[in-house]
Amino acid sequence: MKEYTITKSDEGRRMDKFAMRILSNAPSSFVYKMIRKKNITLNDKKASGNEVLSAGDKVKFYFADDTFDRFSQREEGIIPVDLTVPPIVYEDDDLIIVNKPAGMLSQKSSADSVSLNEILIAYIKSASNDPAGNFDTFIPSVCNRLDRNTSGLVTFAKTYRGSKYISGAFSGHTIKKYYRCIVKGCVKDDLNLTGSLIKDDVNNKVSIYSDESTGKFINTVVHPIRTGKDASLLEILLVTGKTHQIRAHLAFAGHPIIGDEKYGDRMINSEYRKNFGITHQMLSCVRMEFPFDFELENVAGKTIGINEPKEFIKVI
Repeated sequence: MKEYTITKSDEGRRMDKFAMRILSNAPSSFVYKMIRKKNITLNDKKASGNEVLSAGDKVKFYFADDTFDRFSQREEGIIPVDLTVPPIVYEDDDLIIVNKPAGMLSQKSSADSVSLNEILIAYIKSASNDPAGNFDTFIPSVCNRLDRNTSGLVTFAKTYRGSKYISGAFSGHTIKKYYRCIVKGCVKDDLNLTGSLIKDDVNNKVSIYSDESTGKFINTVVHPIRTGKDASLLEILLVTGKTHQIRAHLAFAGHPIIGDEKYGDRMINSEYRKNFGITHQMLSCVRMEFPFDFELENVAGKTIGINEPKEFIKVI
């Protein structure tokens, strides 16, 4: 028999989903059969599987050791505990918000790559009373991704509760995300850009169309902060959140982000690389605004922000 006591990190998860997480190699039909036959119990009672777990609940698996091992076997990952954690802007029991530097992956792109996700898992392990980090039931993870060469705020869920509400809020666009960028050209007026986007998965590139029915609808709101003759500092409200949306949408509007090798202007990129050492797109997520009725009470109604990166100040 194996027994698991529910911790805060798994609070709010359904009992059947918890059991499937433990028995990761078992088909769902097998898990439901074991629940029906009382081989899996909740607080020593028969369960239906749709119960919502609370901290302190006990889930027991009445299996032979070899059967349990076969259905729960996992591959062990290597956690890069020696890598530096990016600046932590905010942290509570459910959530971490960090300032990701340009050049760092948000999540793995290949089996041997290292990303912010692994770094923050290592951080949690080192800060806990269990350095081995037992994540059999819930694996903390990044909730919003930034392109490798985009810097700024990234959220990371430490608990199932945090993951559920943060991921749901990003999907529903109830958390407002603001970016700062420096673009080619003089932008004097506010812009409310709409259109549609189609992604080319083979080349990892998107195309923008003015016809809103061509692909996925996009909406990008632009507010100029400082304007020069040849370049402008903009604040962007990302209303919809599609792949490369800001970069491609601004390029389509005639104001590509400086330093953007994929959607940008080669000549101006070369000029800014030579004069200012700019080697990546000048785009950073600088602010998140949480709604007042947000389910995670510690951040409800809060605005969490950072300053623009140092290279922005240099160019400005």
